[in-house]
Amino acid sequence: MHPNEIATYPEGVARDIDPGQFRSLRQMFESAFERHGDAPFSVCMERWMRYSDLERRSRALGAWLQSLGLQPDARVAIMLPNVPQFAVAMAGVLRGGYTCVNVNPLYTARELEHQLNDSGATAIIILENFCGTLQQVLARTGVQHVLITATGDELGGAYGTFITAAVRHLAKMVPAYKLPLDPGRTVTRWPAAMVAGARQTLGPDHSTLDSVAFLQYTGGTTGLSKGSVLTHRNIIAATLQAQAWFTPALRKAGDPRQVNSIAALPLYHIFALTLCLLAIHQGSRLTLIPNPRDIGKFIGTLKKRPFHMLPAVNTLFNGLLSHPQFKTVDFSSLVVSQAGGMAASEGTAKRWFEATGCPMIEGWGMSETCAIGTNNPVSNTAFTGTIGLPLPGIDIAIKDDAGNTLPHGQAGELCIKGPNVMRAYYNQPEETAAAFTADGFMRTGDIAIMSPDGSSRIVDRKKDMILVSGFNVFPNELENVISLCPGVIECAAVGVPDEKQGEAIKVFVVRRDASLDEEAVMRYCHEKLTGYKRPKYVEFRDTLPKTNVGKILRRELRSGASANPH
Repeated sequence: MHPNEIATYPEGVARDIDPGQFRSLRQMFESAFERHGDAPFSVCMERWMRYSDLERRSRALGAWLQSLGLQPDARVAIMLPNVPQFAVAMAGVLRGGYTCVNVNPLYTARELEHQLNDSGATAIIILENFCGTLQQVLARTGVQHVLITATGDELGGAYGTFITAAVRHLAKMVPAYKLPLDPGRTVTRWPAAMVAGARQTLGPDHSTLDSVAFLQYTGGTTGLSKGSVLTHRNIIAATLQAQAWFTPALRKAGDPRQVNSIAALPLYHIFALTLCLLAIHQGSRLTLIPNPRDIGKFIGTLKKRPFHMLPAVNTLFNGLLSHPQFKTVDFSSLVVSQAGGMAASEGTAKRWFEATGCPMIEGWGMSETCAIGTNNPVSNTAFTGTIGLPLPGIDIAIKDDAGNTLPHGQAGELCIKGPNVMRAYYNQPEETAAAFTADGFMRTGDIAIMSPDGSSRIVDRKKDMILVSGFNVFPNELENVISLCPGVIECAAVGVPDEKQGEAIKVFVVRRDASLDEEAVMRYCHEKLTGYKRPKYVEFRDTLPKTNVGKILRRELRSGASANPH
Protein backbone atom coordinates (compact mmCIF):
# COMPACT_ATOMS: atom_id res chain seq x y z
CA MET A 1 0.00 0.00 0.00
CA HIS A 2 1.31 3.44 -0.96
CA PRO A 3 1.06 6.39 1.48
CA ASN A 4 -1.24 8.16 -0.99
CA GLU A 5 -3.75 5.34 -0.50
CA ILE A 6 -3.75 5.63 3.31
CA ALA A 7 -6.41 7.91 4.75
CA THR A 8 -4.83 7.95 8.23
CA TYR A 9 -1.36 9.14 7.20
CA PRO A 10 0.25 11.30 9.94
CA GLU A 11 -0.57 15.00 9.87
CA GLY A 12 2.30 17.17 8.68
CA VAL A 13 4.20 14.31 6.97
CA ALA A 14 4.61 14.54 3.19
CA ARG A 15 3.47 11.48 1.28
CA ASP A 16 6.40 11.59 -1.12
CA ILE A 17 9.98 12.87 -1.28
CA ASP A 18 12.25 14.00 -4.12
CA PRO A 19 15.81 12.56 -4.05
CA GLY A 20 16.41 14.43 -7.34
CA GLN A 21 16.89 17.68 -5.41
CA PHE A 22 20.53 16.57 -5.01
CA ARG A 23 22.72 15.21 -7.79
CA SER A 24 24.86 13.15 -5.36
CA LEU A 25 25.61 12.57 -1.70
CA ARG A 26 28.62 14.84 -2.04
CA GLN A 27 26.33 17.69 -2.99
CA MET A 28 23.99 16.86 -0.08
CA PHE A 29 26.93 16.85 2.35
CA GLU A 30 28.46 20.06 1.03
CA SER A 31 25.09 21.81 1.15
CA ALA A 32 24.77 20.74 4.79
CA PHE A 33 28.30 21.88 5.67
CA GLU A 34 27.63 25.29 4.13
CA ARG A 35 24.32 25.70 5.96
CA HIS A 36 25.53 24.50 9.36
CA GLY A 37 28.97 26.14 9.47
CA ASP A 38 30.44 26.08 12.96
CA ALA A 39 27.45 24.38 14.61
CA PRO A 40 28.37 21.34 16.76
CA PHE A 41 28.13 18.01 14.94
CA SER A 42 29.29 15.29 17.34
CA VAL A 43 30.64 14.78 20.82
CA CYS A 44 32.77 11.82 21.89
CA MET A 45 34.49 11.50 25.26
CA GLU A 46 33.47 15.15 25.84
CA ARG A 47 35.39 16.41 22.80
CA TRP A 48 33.33 18.19 20.13
CA MET A 49 33.61 18.10 16.35
CA ARG A 50 31.91 20.93 14.46
CA TYR A 51 30.40 20.78 10.98
CA SER A 52 33.24 22.97 9.77
CA ASP A 53 35.70 20.40 11.18
CA LEU A 54 33.83 17.56 9.45
CA GLU A 55 33.92 19.49 6.16
CA ARG A 56 37.64 20.26 6.43
CA ARG A 57 38.72 16.80 7.60
CA SER A 58 36.57 14.85 5.11
CA ARG A 59 37.77 17.10 2.26
CA ALA A 60 41.38 16.33 3.23
CA LEU A 61 40.66 12.59 3.41
CA GLY A 62 38.88 12.61 0.05
CA ALA A 63 41.81 14.44 -1.56
CA TRP A 64 44.30 12.03 0.03
CA LEU A 65 42.37 9.02 -1.30
CA GLN A 66 42.32 10.59 -4.77
CA SER A 67 46.11 11.04 -4.56
CA LEU A 68 46.47 7.25 -4.29
CA GLY A 69 45.22 6.89 -7.86
CA LEU A 70 42.26 4.67 -6.95
CA GLN A 71 39.84 3.75 -9.72
CA PRO A 72 36.73 6.02 -9.85
CA ASP A 73 34.48 3.22 -8.60
CA ALA A 74 36.96 1.90 -6.01
CA ARG A 75 35.55 0.28 -2.88
CA VAL A 76 37.01 1.56 0.40
CA ALA A 77 36.36 -0.53 3.52
CA ILE A 78 35.68 1.32 6.78
CA MET A 79 36.37 -0.77 9.90
CA LEU A 80 35.66 1.69 12.72
CA PRO A 81 33.52 1.84 15.87
CA ASN A 82 31.59 4.95 16.95
CA VAL A 83 34.48 7.40 17.03
CA PRO A 84 34.68 10.78 15.24
CA GLN A 85 36.80 9.24 12.48
CA PHE A 86 33.78 7.30 11.21
CA ALA A 87 31.87 10.32 9.88
CA VAL A 88 35.09 11.81 8.48
CA ALA A 89 35.87 8.52 6.70
CA MET A 90 32.35 8.04 5.33
CA ALA A 91 32.05 11.61 4.03
CA GLY A 92 35.65 11.58 2.76
CA VAL A 93 35.20 8.38 0.78
CA LEU A 94 31.98 9.63 -0.80
CA ARG A 95 33.34 13.13 -1.51
CA GLY A 96 36.35 11.47 -3.15
CA GLY A 97 33.99 9.65 -5.53
CA TYR A 98 34.35 6.16 -4.07
CA THR A 99 32.11 3.48 -2.54
CA CYS A 100 31.94 2.82 1.22
CA VAL A 101 32.09 -0.77 2.43
CA ASN A 102 31.16 -0.75 6.11
CA VAL A 103 32.84 -3.54 8.08
CA ASN A 104 31.94 -4.75 11.56
CA PRO A 105 35.08 -4.07 13.66
CA LEU A 106 34.48 -7.24 15.67
CA TYR A 107 34.54 -9.53 12.64
CA THR A 108 36.67 -12.63 12.80
CA ALA A 109 39.47 -13.06 10.27
CA ARG A 110 37.27 -15.39 8.20
CA GLU A 111 34.40 -12.88 8.07
CA LEU A 112 36.73 -9.98 7.25
CA GLU A 113 38.44 -11.89 4.45
CA HIS A 114 35.07 -12.78 2.91
CA GLN A 115 33.82 -9.20 2.93
CA LEU A 116 37.02 -7.63 1.61
CA ASN A 117 37.25 -10.14 -1.23
CA ASP A 118 33.55 -10.18 -2.04
CA SER A 119 33.40 -6.38 -2.22
CA GLY A 120 36.66 -6.04 -4.14
CA ALA A 121 37.92 -3.43 -1.64
CA THR A 122 41.31 -1.97 -2.61
CA ALA A 123 41.69 0.28 0.46
CA ILE A 124 40.71 0.04 4.12
CA ILE A 125 40.40 2.59 6.93
CA ILE A 126 40.83 0.74 10.23
CA LEU A 127 41.19 1.41 13.95
CA GLU A 128 44.54 0.07 15.16
CA ASN A 129 42.76 -2.11 17.74
CA PHE A 130 41.64 -4.40 14.89
CA CYS A 131 44.83 -4.52 12.81
CA GLY A 132 45.68 -7.93 14.25
CA THR A 133 42.63 -9.34 12.46
CA LEU A 134 43.59 -7.59 9.23
CA GLN A 135 47.14 -8.95 9.51
CA GLN A 136 45.80 -12.49 9.27
CA VAL A 137 44.07 -11.95 5.93
CA LEU A 138 45.63 -8.93 4.19
CA ALA A 139 47.92 -10.95 1.92
CA ARG A 140 44.92 -12.93 0.61
CA THR A 141 42.90 -9.83 -0.34
CA GLY A 142 43.10 -7.15 -3.02
CA VAL A 143 43.61 -4.38 -0.45
CA GLN A 144 46.56 -2.22 -1.52
CA HIS A 145 46.21 0.75 0.82
CA VAL A 146 45.75 0.62 4.60
CA LEU A 147 44.96 3.76 6.60
CA ILE A 148 45.36 3.19 10.35
CA THR A 149 43.83 5.44 12.97
CA ALA A 150 44.17 5.47 16.76
CA THR A 151 41.33 6.15 19.18
CA GLY A 152 42.47 9.67 20.04
CA ASP A 153 43.33 10.87 16.53
CA GLU A 154 40.29 13.16 16.26
CA LEU A 155 39.96 14.07 19.94
CA GLY A 156 42.48 16.86 19.76
CA GLY A 157 46.00 17.69 21.02
CA ALA A 158 47.25 16.44 24.35
CA TYR A 159 43.89 14.91 25.30
CA GLY A 160 43.80 12.79 22.15
CA THR A 161 47.40 11.68 22.74
CA PHE A 162 46.50 10.71 26.31
CA ILE A 163 43.43 8.69 25.20
CA THR A 164 45.48 6.84 22.58
CA ALA A 165 48.17 6.01 25.15
CA ALA A 166 45.57 4.87 27.66
CA VAL A 167 43.89 2.58 25.12
CA ARG A 168 47.23 1.12 24.06
CA HIS A 169 49.10 0.78 27.34
CA LEU A 170 46.65 0.93 30.24
CA ALA A 171 43.61 -0.83 28.76
CA LYS A 172 45.89 -2.91 26.48
CA MET A 173 43.24 -2.89 23.75
CA VAL A 174 45.69 -2.79 20.84
CA PRO A 175 47.22 -6.25 20.29
CA ALA A 176 50.62 -6.35 18.61
CA TYR A 177 50.43 -6.58 14.82
CA LYS A 178 52.64 -6.40 11.76
CA LEU A 179 51.04 -5.76 8.39
CA PRO A 180 52.76 -7.33 5.37
CA LEU A 181 54.32 -4.68 3.11
CA ASP A 182 54.11 -6.45 -0.23
CA PRO A 183 55.19 -4.53 -3.37
CA GLY A 184 52.72 -1.76 -4.14
CA ARG A 185 50.96 -1.86 -0.75
CA THR A 186 50.97 1.26 1.41
CA VAL A 187 50.34 1.61 5.14
CA THR A 188 49.66 5.16 6.37
CA ARG A 189 48.81 6.69 9.72
CA TRP A 190 45.73 8.91 9.99
CA PRO A 191 47.55 12.13 11.02
CA ALA A 192 49.96 11.83 8.07
CA ALA A 193 47.09 11.31 5.62
CA MET A 194 45.26 14.34 7.03
CA VAL A 195 48.33 16.56 6.68
CA ALA A 196 49.00 15.36 3.14
CA GLY A 197 45.35 15.67 2.09
CA ALA A 198 45.05 19.20 3.46
CA ARG A 199 47.80 20.27 1.04
CA GLN A 200 45.93 18.85 -1.94
CA THR A 201 42.81 19.90 -3.82
CA LEU A 202 39.72 17.71 -3.80
CA GLY A 203 38.89 16.80 -7.38
CA PRO A 204 35.48 17.45 -9.00
CA ASP A 205 32.34 15.45 -8.22
CA HIS A 206 31.66 12.86 -10.94
CA SER A 207 29.11 10.88 -8.90
CA THR A 208 25.48 10.73 -10.01
CA LEU A 209 22.32 9.52 -8.32
CA ASP A 210 22.92 6.13 -9.95
CA SER A 211 26.52 5.79 -8.69
CA VAL A 212 27.09 3.19 -5.97
CA ALA A 213 27.48 4.85 -2.56
CA PHE A 214 27.59 1.85 -0.22
CA LEU A 215 28.01 -1.89 -0.39
CA GLN A 216 26.13 -2.56 2.82
CA TYR A 217 26.52 -6.16 3.91
CA THR A 218 23.62 -8.02 5.46
CA GLY A 219 23.98 -9.16 9.04
CA GLY A 220 24.68 -12.75 8.10
CA THR A 221 22.47 -14.13 10.87
CA THR A 222 20.91 -16.59 8.41
CA GLY A 223 23.84 -17.42 6.13
CA LEU A 224 26.73 -15.94 4.15
CA SER A 225 26.77 -12.15 4.22
CA LYS A 226 25.75 -10.44 0.94
CA GLY A 227 26.49 -6.91 -0.23
CA SER A 228 23.44 -4.72 -0.87
CA VAL A 229 24.18 -2.25 -3.69
CA LEU A 230 22.94 1.10 -2.38
CA THR A 231 23.12 4.05 -4.77
CA HIS A 232 23.37 7.75 -4.01
CA ARG A 233 19.66 7.94 -4.89
CA ASN A 234 18.83 5.20 -2.37
CA ILE A 235 20.73 6.89 0.47
CA ILE A 236 19.43 10.41 -0.27
CA ALA A 237 15.87 9.05 -0.47
CA ALA A 238 16.20 7.28 2.89
CA THR A 239 17.61 10.43 4.50
CA LEU A 240 14.72 12.54 3.21
CA GLN A 241 12.18 9.88 4.22
CA ALA A 242 13.58 9.84 7.77
CA GLN A 243 13.54 13.63 7.89
CA ALA A 244 9.90 13.77 6.76
CA TRP A 245 8.82 11.17 9.30
CA PHE A 246 10.65 12.42 12.40
CA THR A 247 10.29 16.17 11.92
CA PRO A 248 6.89 16.44 13.72
CA ALA A 249 8.47 15.02 16.89
CA LEU A 250 11.83 16.76 16.61
CA ARG A 251 10.08 20.14 16.21
CA LYS A 252 9.41 19.89 19.95
CA ALA A 253 13.13 20.49 20.48
CA GLY A 254 12.94 23.74 18.49
CA ASP A 255 15.84 24.46 16.14
CA PRO A 256 16.93 21.14 14.48
CA ARG A 257 20.52 22.11 15.29
CA GLN A 258 19.67 21.79 18.99
CA VAL A 259 18.51 18.18 18.57
CA ASN A 260 20.87 15.72 20.28
CA SER A 261 20.60 12.14 19.02
CA ILE A 262 22.30 9.26 20.84
CA ALA A 263 24.49 7.14 18.54
CA ALA A 264 24.88 4.00 20.63
CA LEU A 265 24.10 1.54 17.86
CA PRO A 266 27.18 0.94 15.68
CA LEU A 267 27.45 3.42 12.80
CA TYR A 268 28.59 0.67 10.42
CA HIS A 269 25.07 -0.79 10.78
CA ILE A 270 22.44 0.56 8.42
CA PHE A 271 20.03 1.63 11.20
CA ALA A 272 22.51 3.98 12.91
CA LEU A 273 24.13 4.96 9.60
CA THR A 274 20.85 6.33 8.22
CA LEU A 275 20.27 8.34 11.40
CA CYS A 276 23.82 9.73 11.15
CA LEU A 277 23.06 10.87 7.59
CA LEU A 278 19.83 12.46 8.83
CA ALA A 279 21.77 14.35 11.50
CA ILE A 280 24.22 15.72 8.91
CA HIS A 281 21.42 16.76 6.55
CA GLN A 282 19.40 18.61 9.18
CA GLY A 283 22.38 19.93 11.16
CA SER A 284 21.62 18.20 14.45
CA ARG A 285 24.07 16.74 16.97
CA LEU A 286 25.26 13.21 17.62
CA THR A 287 26.47 11.88 20.95
CA LEU A 288 28.84 9.04 20.04
CA ILE A 289 28.89 6.00 22.33
CA PRO A 290 31.96 3.90 21.38
CA ASN A 291 31.02 1.02 23.73
CA PRO A 292 27.30 0.76 24.59
CA ARG A 293 27.92 -2.58 26.31
CA ASP A 294 29.34 -0.63 29.24
CA ILE A 295 25.88 0.40 30.39
CA GLY A 296 27.23 2.29 33.41
CA LYS A 297 29.39 4.61 31.27
CA PHE A 298 26.59 4.87 28.71
CA ILE A 299 24.19 6.10 31.39
CA GLY A 300 26.87 8.51 32.62
CA THR A 301 27.02 10.00 29.11
CA LEU A 302 23.22 10.30 28.95
CA LYS A 303 23.35 12.41 32.11
CA LYS A 304 25.80 14.95 30.62
CA ARG A 305 23.28 16.96 28.58
CA PRO A 306 19.67 16.85 27.31
CA PHE A 307 19.00 14.33 24.54
CA HIS A 308 16.02 14.13 22.21
CA MET A 309 16.30 11.00 20.08
CA LEU A 310 17.37 7.54 21.21
CA PRO A 311 17.46 4.83 18.52
CA ALA A 312 17.99 1.33 19.93
CA VAL A 313 17.20 -2.32 19.51
CA ASN A 314 14.99 -4.12 22.02
CA THR A 315 17.99 -5.67 23.81
CA LEU A 316 19.62 -2.26 24.37
CA PHE A 317 16.40 -0.81 25.79
CA ASN A 318 16.33 -3.85 28.10
CA GLY A 319 19.94 -3.37 29.13
CA LEU A 320 19.30 0.25 30.10
CA LEU A 321 16.13 -0.61 32.01
CA SER A 322 17.92 -3.29 34.01
CA HIS A 323 20.75 -1.04 35.22
CA PRO A 324 20.41 0.36 38.77
CA GLN A 325 21.52 3.86 37.65
CA PHE A 326 18.91 4.11 34.89
CA LYS A 327 16.41 5.92 37.13
CA THR A 328 18.89 8.76 37.68
CA VAL A 329 18.66 9.87 34.01
CA ASP A 330 16.56 12.93 33.08
CA PHE A 331 14.24 11.97 30.21
CA SER A 332 12.30 15.23 30.06
CA SER A 333 13.82 16.16 26.67
CA LEU A 334 13.37 12.74 25.02
CA VAL A 335 10.82 12.94 22.19
CA VAL A 336 11.66 9.85 20.07
CA SER A 337 12.52 6.38 21.39
CA GLN A 338 12.99 4.59 18.05
CA ALA A 339 12.98 0.79 18.12
CA GLY A 340 14.25 -1.17 15.13
CA GLY A 341 16.76 -3.78 14.02
CA MET A 342 14.71 -6.57 15.60
CA ALA A 343 11.21 -7.05 16.95
CA ALA A 344 10.32 -4.88 19.93
CA SER A 345 8.54 -6.70 22.73
CA GLU A 346 5.46 -5.37 24.44
CA GLY A 347 6.94 -6.09 27.86
CA THR A 348 10.02 -3.96 27.18
CA ALA A 349 7.90 -1.21 25.62
CA LYS A 350 5.63 -1.10 28.66
CA ARG A 351 8.54 -0.83 31.10
CA TRP A 352 10.25 1.80 28.94
CA PHE A 353 7.19 4.04 28.86
CA GLU A 354 6.66 3.68 32.62
CA ALA A 355 10.31 4.65 33.25
CA THR A 356 10.72 7.47 30.73
CA GLY A 357 7.28 8.76 29.76
CA CYS A 358 8.33 8.44 26.09
CA PRO A 359 6.69 5.60 24.12
CA MET A 360 8.82 3.22 22.07
CA ILE A 361 8.06 3.79 18.37
CA GLU A 362 8.65 0.60 16.40
CA GLY A 363 9.68 0.55 12.77
CA TRP A 364 10.93 -1.92 10.21
CA GLY A 365 13.65 -1.82 7.57
CA MET A 366 16.62 -3.77 6.19
CA SER A 367 20.13 -3.21 4.90
CA GLU A 368 18.56 -3.65 1.47
CA THR A 369 16.19 -0.70 2.08
CA CYS A 370 18.65 1.69 3.79
CA ALA A 371 16.99 0.85 7.14
CA ILE A 372 13.82 2.62 5.97
CA GLY A 373 10.52 0.89 5.29
CA THR A 374 7.69 1.36 7.73
CA ASN A 375 7.32 3.15 11.04
CA ASN A 376 4.71 3.96 13.59
CA PRO A 377 3.74 7.65 13.70
CA VAL A 378 5.99 9.60 16.06
CA SER A 379 2.85 11.13 17.56
CA ASN A 380 1.82 7.74 19.01
CA THR A 381 1.46 7.67 22.77
CA ALA A 382 1.39 3.90 23.15
CA PHE A 383 3.11 0.80 21.79
CA THR A 384 1.03 -0.71 18.99
CA GLY A 385 2.70 -4.05 18.31
CA THR A 386 2.74 -3.21 14.60
CA ILE A 387 5.56 -1.90 12.40
CA GLY A 388 3.36 1.00 11.32
CA LEU A 389 2.84 2.59 7.93
CA PRO A 390 5.05 2.84 4.83
CA LEU A 391 7.20 5.97 4.85
CA PRO A 392 6.86 8.63 2.13
CA GLY A 393 7.22 7.27 -1.40
CA ILE A 394 7.19 3.59 -0.37
CA ASP A 395 4.79 0.88 -1.52
CA ILE A 396 4.19 -2.12 0.76
CA ALA A 397 2.40 -5.29 -0.35
CA ILE A 398 1.75 -8.68 1.25
CA LYS A 399 2.31 -11.37 -1.39
CA ASP A 400 2.17 -15.14 -1.71
CA ASP A 401 4.98 -17.27 -3.14
CA ALA A 402 3.67 -16.72 -6.68
CA GLY A 403 3.85 -12.93 -6.31
CA ASN A 404 0.11 -12.36 -5.95
CA THR A 405 -0.95 -9.58 -3.58
CA LEU A 406 -2.99 -10.97 -0.68
CA PRO A 407 -6.04 -9.31 0.90
CA HIS A 408 -5.94 -7.51 4.23
CA GLY A 409 -5.75 -9.83 7.21
CA GLN A 410 -3.99 -12.64 5.38
CA ALA A 411 -0.40 -13.60 6.23
CA GLY A 412 2.16 -13.52 3.44
CA GLU A 413 5.59 -12.19 2.58
CA LEU A 414 6.15 -8.49 3.19
CA CYS A 415 7.33 -6.91 -0.08
CA ILE A 416 8.55 -3.37 -0.65
CA LYS A 417 9.09 -0.94 -3.52
CA GLY A 418 10.52 2.58 -3.28
CA PRO A 419 13.45 4.89 -4.09
CA ASN A 420 15.32 3.62 -1.02
CA VAL A 421 15.30 -0.04 -2.13
CA MET A 422 18.65 -1.46 -3.23
CA ARG A 423 19.58 -1.95 -6.86
CA ALA A 424 20.87 -5.52 -6.43
CA TYR A 425 23.02 -7.88 -4.40
CA TYR A 426 26.63 -7.26 -5.41
CA ASN A 427 27.82 -9.82 -8.00
CA GLN A 428 24.88 -12.10 -7.11
CA PRO A 429 22.58 -12.14 -10.17
CA GLU A 430 20.67 -15.25 -9.07
CA GLU A 431 20.09 -13.91 -5.56
CA THR A 432 19.02 -10.57 -7.04
CA ALA A 433 16.57 -12.20 -9.45
CA ALA A 434 15.06 -14.26 -6.63
CA ALA A 435 14.72 -11.15 -4.43
CA PHE A 436 12.37 -9.24 -6.75
CA THR A 437 8.85 -10.00 -7.97
CA ALA A 438 7.77 -9.52 -11.58
CA ASP A 439 6.12 -6.19 -10.68
CA GLY A 440 9.27 -4.79 -9.06
CA PHE A 441 8.71 -5.42 -5.36
CA MET A 442 11.58 -6.72 -3.25
CA ARG A 443 10.86 -9.83 -1.22
CA THR A 444 11.95 -9.31 2.39
CA GLY A 445 11.68 -12.80 3.87
CA ASP A 446 9.41 -11.42 6.61
CA ILE A 447 5.90 -12.80 7.07
CA ALA A 448 3.39 -10.06 7.80
CA ILE A 449 -0.29 -9.20 7.94
CA MET A 450 -1.62 -5.84 6.72
CA SER A 451 -4.65 -4.14 8.27
CA PRO A 452 -7.15 -2.07 6.26
CA ASP A 453 -5.60 1.13 7.68
CA GLY A 454 -2.29 0.27 5.93
CA SER A 455 -0.33 -0.70 9.04
CA SER A 456 1.41 -4.07 9.06
CA ARG A 457 2.38 -6.55 11.73
CA ILE A 458 5.40 -8.82 11.36
CA VAL A 459 4.50 -12.38 12.17
CA ASP A 460 8.02 -13.74 11.65
CA ARG A 461 10.89 -14.58 9.37
CA LYS A 462 10.04 -17.35 6.90
CA LYS A 463 13.04 -19.42 7.94
CA ASP A 464 12.37 -19.02 11.70
CA MET A 465 8.85 -20.42 11.50
CA ILE A 466 8.25 -23.45 13.75
CA LEU A 467 6.01 -26.22 12.40
CA VAL A 468 4.18 -27.97 15.27
CA SER A 469 1.90 -30.81 14.16
CA GLY A 470 1.25 -28.99 10.89
CA PHE A 471 0.54 -25.63 12.57
CA ASN A 472 2.73 -22.62 11.81
CA VAL A 473 4.10 -21.07 15.01
CA PHE A 474 5.87 -17.74 14.81
CA PRO A 475 8.60 -17.16 17.42
CA ASN A 476 8.01 -13.40 17.53
CA GLU A 477 4.49 -13.95 18.81
CA LEU A 478 5.67 -16.30 21.56
CA GLU A 479 8.53 -13.99 22.56
CA ASN A 480 6.20 -11.01 22.73
CA VAL A 481 3.81 -12.88 25.03
CA ILE A 482 6.48 -14.41 27.26
CA SER A 483 8.28 -11.05 27.60
CA LEU A 484 5.26 -9.90 29.61
CA CYS A 485 5.64 -12.76 32.10
CA PRO A 486 6.66 -11.28 35.48
CA GLY A 487 10.37 -11.78 36.09
CA VAL A 488 11.36 -12.15 32.41
CA ILE A 489 13.94 -9.74 30.93
CA GLU A 490 14.11 -11.26 27.45
CA CYS A 491 13.52 -14.55 25.72
CA ALA A 492 13.90 -16.41 22.43
CA ALA A 493 11.84 -19.25 20.98
CA VAL A 494 13.12 -21.90 18.55
CA GLY A 495 11.94 -25.18 17.13
CA VAL A 496 13.65 -28.45 18.09
CA PRO A 497 13.14 -31.87 16.48
CA ASP A 498 10.26 -33.87 17.93
CA GLU A 499 9.22 -37.39 16.86
CA LYS A 500 5.51 -36.83 17.45
CA GLN A 501 5.01 -33.21 16.38
CA GLY A 502 7.78 -32.72 13.82
CA GLU A 503 9.01 -29.81 15.91
CA ALA A 504 8.52 -28.81 19.51
CA ILE A 505 8.97 -25.34 20.97
CA LYS A 506 11.87 -24.51 23.22
CA VAL A 507 12.11 -21.14 24.95
CA PHE A 508 15.32 -19.63 26.29
CA VAL A 509 14.67 -17.14 29.08
CA VAL A 510 16.83 -14.50 30.75
CA ARG A 511 15.21 -13.69 34.10
CA ARG A 512 15.48 -10.74 36.43
CA ASP A 513 13.94 -12.69 39.31
CA ALA A 514 15.95 -15.77 40.33
CA SER A 515 12.82 -17.31 41.87
CA LEU A 516 11.18 -17.56 38.44
CA ASP A 517 11.14 -21.25 37.54
CA GLU A 518 10.10 -23.43 34.63
CA GLU A 519 6.73 -24.19 36.20
CA ALA A 520 5.87 -20.48 36.47
CA VAL A 521 6.76 -19.85 32.82
CA MET A 522 4.78 -22.88 31.69
CA ARG A 523 1.80 -21.78 33.77
CA TYR A 524 1.93 -18.31 32.24
CA CYS A 525 2.10 -19.77 28.72
CA HIS A 526 -0.84 -22.06 29.49
CA GLU A 527 -2.90 -18.99 30.38
CA LYS A 528 -1.82 -16.90 27.39
CA LEU A 529 -1.22 -19.31 24.51
CA THR A 530 -3.25 -21.95 22.72
CA GLY A 531 -2.10 -25.56 23.03
CA TYR A 532 0.18 -25.94 20.00
CA LYS A 533 1.91 -22.63 20.74
CA ARG A 534 2.98 -23.59 24.25
CA PRO A 535 6.66 -24.41 24.77
CA LYS A 536 7.64 -27.97 25.58
CA TYR A 537 11.00 -26.93 27.01
CA VAL A 538 12.22 -23.92 28.99
CA GLU A 539 15.88 -23.19 29.57
CA PHE A 540 17.17 -20.31 31.67
CA ARG A 541 20.29 -18.47 30.53
CA ASP A 542 22.27 -15.53 31.87
CA THR A 543 22.51 -14.10 28.35
CA LEU A 544 21.33 -14.86 24.83
CA PRO A 545 23.70 -14.96 21.83
CA LYS A 546 23.39 -11.82 19.74
CA THR A 547 24.90 -10.07 16.78
CA ASN A 548 26.94 -6.96 17.50
CA VAL A 549 23.84 -4.92 16.72
CA GLY A 550 21.83 -6.79 19.35
CA LYS A 551 19.73 -9.17 17.24
CA ILE A 552 19.18 -12.47 19.01
CA LEU A 553 20.83 -15.30 17.08
CA ARG A 554 18.09 -17.89 16.98
CA ARG A 555 20.29 -19.93 14.64
CA GLU A 556 22.88 -20.49 17.40
CA LEU A 557 20.20 -21.36 19.92
CA ARG A 558 18.61 -23.72 17.43
CA SER A 559 21.85 -25.59 16.67
CA GLY A 560 22.61 -26.04 20.38
CA ALA A 561 19.03 -26.93 21.21
CA SER A 562 18.88 -29.57 18.48
CA ALA A 563 21.70 -31.47 20.10
CA ASN A 564 20.07 -31.36 23.53
CA PRO A 565 16.45 -30.23 23.62
CA HIS A 566 16.37 -30.43 27.39
